[in-house]
Amino acid sequence: MGKIGLVFPGQGSQFVGMGADLCEQDAAFRSVFDRACAILGDDLLSLCLHGPKDRLDRTVNTQLAVLVFEIAAYEALRNRCGLDPAAIAGHSLGEYSAIYAAGSLGLEEVLTLVRSRAQLHEEAVPPGLGAMAAVVGLTLEQMKALVEDASREGEPVDLANINAPNQAVASGHARAVERLMERAKEIGARLVVRLPISVPCHCRLLAQAAVRFRKDLERAAFKPFRSPVVPNCDPVLLYCRDNAAELLAGQIVSPVRWQETIERMAQMGIDTIVEVGPRKVLTGLIKNIRKDMRTAFAGDVPTVSACAEMLCPA
Repeated sequence: MGKIGLVFPGQGSQFVGMGADLCEQDAAFRSVFDRACAILGDDLLSLCLHGPKDRLDRTVNTQLAVLVFEIAAYEALRNRCGLDPAAIAGHSLGEYSAIYAAGSLGLEEVLTLVRSRAQLHEEAVPPGLGAMAAVVGLTLEQMKALVEDASREGEPVDLANINAPNQAVASGHARAVERLMERAKEIGARLVVRLPISVPCHCRLLAQAAVRFRKDLERAAFKPFRSPVVPNCDPVLLYCRDNAAELLAGQIVSPVRWQETIERMAQMGIDTIVEVGPRKVLTGLIKNIRKDMRTAFAGDVPTVSACAEMLCPA
């Protein structure tokens, strides 16, 4: 086995029923949820297991639910085999799981930050005003042109995610996103899908939220990173105590440069990437970016067990 990397997905990976088997069969997984519920004063486990879906899909709930699931699944995997990843990354929200896994923030600290982040996201844009859409089959240059063409005064849209070759996400005012979706179909996009996210992430509509969140980040006590964490908004860098607040504030309004993130991990010698999350989201993107990269997924009892066996064979 060569160098192992971990990645954590973000919003959009959630579903009602996530974590059911791990909750029943894995004490480490259940312990994280019990601690998180005590810290937050909210029964996140019931929301994950039973929904309702519309409540789970609200950004203020989604961010915390996905974060706690990912930390719990990471702890379940670590408890079974021990982990010493050579690099870690997270897609958008998933960066907070990555920072936890790198040992820079503890559970209470990361929950406090993400609760504030989620609330600021939701307060920034009135319900129904924003939207996000994934587009498959167009070049980055075409997407940049679409974003410019679809934006209007007071109705902006931005390039939010550069996920893989010919796969990107746009985010912004709902009417601008609709214009972009229609035009993308007209010029030959293979797939155009509106995403189940209640707030338009990684766009200029969240500029004030980023300013307000910076104050929370400056109060956070980041500890040294045990493992390198590659930031989405500038994959040339690595997270450290001195730049974490600036990078996480900038992340709110900057595009997720996921393709560059995976390419950076490959340059660091990573040859196997384990995705830890509610469902397999990033693995397909990784294969589109680097066909030679080995991948695995850990998100339920069978896959966590299989990953543990792969990482620590008897």
